[in-house]
Amino acid sequence: MAGATFKDRLRVVGLLAARAASGLWRRLGAPLRAIVGRHRPPERLLIAPQDIRTSDPTLAADIYAGYFAFGGKIVNAHGRSPFELDPGSPAWMRSLASFSWLRHLRAADTAVARANARALVEDFLTLAGKPSRTPAWEPQVAARRLLAWLSQSPIILEGSDRLFYRRFMKGIGRTQAFLERRMAAGLAGEQRLIVAIALAELGLCAEGTGKLQQRSTKQLVEELERQILPDGGHVSRNPQILVDLLLDLLPLRQAYAARGLQTPAQLLNAIDRMMPMLRLFRHGDGTLALFNGMGVTAPEQLATVLAYDDVRAQALANARHSGYQRIEAQDAIFVMDAGRPPPPVFSNRAHAGCSSFEFSVGAQRLVINCGAPDANRAAAREAARMTAAHSTLVIDDTSSCRFAFHAGIGKWLGDEMVAGPEKVDVERRDHPSGTMILVAHDGYESRFGVICQRQIMLQRDGKRLEGVDRLRGTIAGAAIETRPFALRFHIHPAVRLKRVREGHAVLCVLPNGRRWLFESPNWFVDLEESIFFAAPDGPRSCAQIVIFGDADENVEIEWSFRNVEKKRPPDAG
Repeated sequence: MAGATFKDRLRVVGLLAARAASGLWRRLGAPLRAIVGRHRPPERLLIAPQDIRTSDPTLAADIYAGYFAFGGKIVNAHGRSPFELDPGSPAWMRSLASFSWLRHLRAADTAVARANARALVEDFLTLAGKPSRTPAWEPQVAARRLLAWLSQSPIILEGSDRLFYRRFMKGIGRTQAFLERRMAAGLAGEQRLIVAIALAELGLCAEGTGKLQQRSTKQLVEELERQILPDGGHVSRNPQILVDLLLDLLPLRQAYAARGLQTPAQLLNAIDRMMPMLRLFRHGDGTLALFNGMGVTAPEQLATVLAYDDVRAQALANARHSGYQRIEAQDAIFVMDAGRPPPPVFSNRAHAGCSSFEFSVGAQRLVINCGAPDANRAAAREAARMTAAHSTLVIDDTSSCRFAFHAGIGKWLGDEMVAGPEKVDVERRDHPSGTMILVAHDGYESRFGVICQRQIMLQRDGKRLEGVDRLRGTIAGAAIETRPFALRFHIHPAVRLKRVREGHAVLCVLPNGRRWLFESPNWFVDLEESIFFAAPDGPRSCAQIVIFGDADENVEIEWSFRNVEKKRPPDAG
C-alpha cells in the first residue's frame, strides 16, 4: 500500500477484519443452514411473469446452430452441449448460465426453438445442476437463472413429459434452497437485492413453497429500503443498475397483481422514485451519462423501462442523496458527479470521478467521461475507474479514490474502493442568468493537503458553460509541496477539435455542424488522445482537452465552453 496514509491503512484493516469475521460466521453456521435449507421442491407453477427485456428471434437460429455469443465472446459448441465447454471467460459462462437468452428462443415461436430450449435446460440440469464453485452458481447468476426459468417456463415446459416437469421443478427447488442459504449466510451488496427479487417472484409463481412468499417479500422490502435512496438512486451510484433493477421490479409488480396480492408499498414507491432519477442521467441523444460503472446504453432497454413511467416524471435535477446534479437550459444538458463514493460492499464498479461532468447539446454529446468497458476487458476496466478517465482535475496522476487492487489486497476485497472523498460539499444556486453549482471535495487532502473546488455555471440560454477549478490548502500558513496537475475534458469521438488563439482555445465542431469554443484565457491548452469505452461497436479513440500546471494552495483555472454559431444573413427580398 505504498503512498497510503495512516488513515487509509486503518480503514483497510477494518475492512479486512470485517470480511474475515463474516467469512468465519458463514463457516460456523454452514451446518445449521444446510439443515434449515432442506425442503421439498415446489409442486407446480401457477403463473409465468412477463420478461420485458427486448428479444431478437433471429438469435434463436444461431443458438440452434451451436453459436453462443455472450459477454463479447462467440463460442461454437461444435455439436456439444455448451455446458461441457470451458471457454476461459467467466463473463461468457455467467451469461450462458443465467439463461436470459431464452427470451430469444421464445420470440422465435417455433417448435424447433421450444425443443432447443428444453434440451438446453435439461443439459444444465444434467451437467451443472448442483451448486458448485463455478460462475454458474454465483448467487446473482443463480438468481438470474431462476428469473429466466420462471418467465420462460411456457416454452421450456410446452410438450414436456411428467418426468421432465418433475426434474425441472426439482432444479428450481435446488436453486431456491441455494439462494436462501446464501441469504441466511449474510450475502451482501447489490446481489442481495437481485436474490430477494428472484425469491419473491418464485414465491408468487409456484405452489408448494411453504411460507416463501411471506419470507421473500419481507427480505425484498428490507433490501429496497436499504439500497434505493430517498431520491431514487441506487446506493452503488451506478445508472446501469437502475435500468437492470427496473427491468426486474416492473414484472414483479405485475406478478403481485396477477396473484391478487397486495403489492408492497415499498416496491411501488421505489419504482416511482427511480424513474425521475433515471431521467437525470439521460442526455439528449437518449444515452445515459457515464458515471460509476455505466457503459454502453442499451436504447431498447431504456425505452422499455421509461414506457412504464405512467406519469412521465420530469428528470430529477438535485439528487443530493445519490450525489448527482443536473442542469437543463434550452437544449443543453449538464450532469455532474457531486457525491461521495458508495459503501465499500457496493463499490465494485464505482469510479473515482468526484466533480466530473458530462455536457451535451441537443442530440450531440460534447464533454464525456470514458465510461466502463465490457466485462472481458479487465485491465481497461481498472484504467477506466481512475480519475484521469473523467472530466475533472487530477493531481500528480493520482486518483481521488484508492482501490483494493492497487493496494495489493484485491484477493480479499476484490474490486472494492478502500478510500476516497469523505466530505463533499455541494451548493446549488439559481440566478436570473443561469444555474450555478459549487462542489468541493477532500479526495486529495490526506495525500497532498489540498481541497478541490469546482464552480460551474450554465447560462439560461444554454449557449455558455463556464467554470472555475481551484485548489485550496487546508493548513493555514503551511507550504504545499508542488505537484503537477492536469485538468481534463474528454471529448466525444464524433466531435472534431482544433487548437486556436495561440493555444489558449480549442474549436469544437459537432457532427451537425454546430461550433463550440473552449477557452482558458490564462492557461495554455493541449490536446491528447483518449478512449471512449461506451460506443455500441466497441472502444473508440477520441481526444481530450487538457490544461497542465503545478499544484499549490492558490491554483485557479477559469475556462468556458460557448456556442460560436455564425449568424445567418437575413433572407433576401
